[in-house]
Amino acid sequence: MDLRFSAEDEAFRAEVREWLDGHLVGEFAEGRGLGGPGREHEGFDLRRAWERVLGEAGWIGLGWPKEHGGRGATVMQQVIFAEEYSRARAPARVNHMGEHLLGPTLVAFGTDEQQARFLPPILRGDELWCQGYSEPNAGSDLANVQTRAVLDGDEWAVTGQKVWTSLAHWADWCFVVARTGGADKPRHKGLSYLLVPMGQTGIEIRPIVQLTGTSEFNEVFFDGARTSRGNVVGEVDGGWRVAMGTLAFERGVATLAQQIGFERELAGVVATARETGRVEEPVVRNRLVEAWIGLRLLRFNALRTLASDGEPGPEASVAKLAWATWHRALGELAVDVQGPAGVAAGDEGAEALFLFTRADTIYGGSNEVQRNVIAERSLGLPR
Repeated sequence: MDLRFSAEDEAFRAEVREWLDGHLVGEFAEGRGLGGPGREHEGFDLRRAWERVLGEAGWIGLGWPKEHGGRGATVMQQVIFAEEYSRARAPARVNHMGEHLLGPTLVAFGTDEQQARFLPPILRGDELWCQGYSEPNAGSDLANVQTRAVLDGDEWAVTGQKVWTSLAHWADWCFVVARTGGADKPRHKGLSYLLVPMGQTGIEIRPIVQLTGTSEFNEVFFDGARTSRGNVVGEVDGGWRVAMGTLAFERGVATLAQQIGFERELAGVVATARETGRVEEPVVRNRLVEAWIGLRLLRFNALRTLASDGEPGPEASVAKLAWATWHRALGELAVDVQGPAGVAAGDEGAEALFLFTRADTIYGGSNEVQRNVIAERSLGLPR
């Protein structure tokens, strides 16, 4: 795989930098560095306004096919935009779920009517989405979903509970995996993938306060919530395939922008190690070097995955397993380089990094589940 950028790619990079420099001004200059995991409450209204600015300029749906309103950008151009966006410390995006998860899912599995209704508002930055997958007894074991949808005339009535629903309190719509098949169907065969409007009676949202004190995650309770009969993506009872497609799209180009953020965090950890003198300790120094090497391996693996043909497969689980484990270790290192005195003084940044990264190996599919996927689908091992 050739990891070098062409002259055309570098011209595109210059275009991206120029646009960001020219638009991250005024109120949006104040949004630099705001938001992100564990900090989604920061400047949300400003970030939503910024989303519309991105939409007007055609920077949303960069890799979507042109016939669906995207730019049809190459993978390398998408990589460049993600990296330059992160380097510019532009405000954290508010509609990752819509642009990077639902949008590609509708392009791959949706009907013409669904694409015409839902893709343009995402491209404009007008409608925000959340993901209704996990439940109290169906997190990593998604096939155990108990939320049920029953057809009532021309509408589905949805009843059940979802948990860990990121940004549900701001979302306009939710893509929900619900059980529509009878008890006689195997667990994977009776699920459907529904698009449900959030602004209605029959939906209650309760924030979940985390160890960091923030609450971008929520519990969502559906009590007969309604959605149109036509808002099923794929076949009725065939939602497992669609849901797995969404998870595969989640491990796309955005992971490279995430790694730019990781790079800044690592630089902060190294700076702290120098200030405290712990950088001279052989064990700490070795861990810092391993973190530096690990971050570059994450990048090369992500580029290799993106360069492959077809939909992402089990290699997406390799990427999730790798970055989640790496980031959790960085959180531990961030605390350790402070030394006892630093920990006692309480560095809020290091403390937040340590606490939030404890969840990295759980949300989005736990490490244990990722290893099962790799073992069964890549290595051909028995269940």
